[in-house]
Amino acid sequence: MKATTKTQKRDRRHRRVRAKVEGSAVRPRLSVYKSNTRLIAQLIDDLGGVTLAASDSAKQKGKTALERAQEAAKVLGKAAAEKKITKVVFDRGGFQYVGTVKAFADAARAAGLEF
Repeated sequence: MKATTKTQKRDRRHRRVRAKVEGSAVRPRLSVYKSNTRLIAQLIDDLGGVTLAASDSAKQKGKTALERAQEAAKVLGKAAAEKKITKVVFDRGGFQYVGTVKAFADAARAAGLEF
């Protein structure tokens, strides 16, 4: 059956990405979810089934969604540094690597995460 709606297409892309990406305690998965109003990111240990750190752009200061996503990446980078996490696997969640997702990823790299 062919995916027709926007969410069905994103879900198929996300399943394709998740088939190749897995996080561990040493190298957790940096999962990104983007809605119309916010961007949510988590560091997840898939083997243990535990969220190690999380960040939400709705709680950040900034005029545009791009600025709030960059601030959320800085907060997540700081939380990861406290837990001594430097290397992660990036999971874009089926979203295209443009706009706020790309800005978040670049700011996360600047905050000290390697992927």
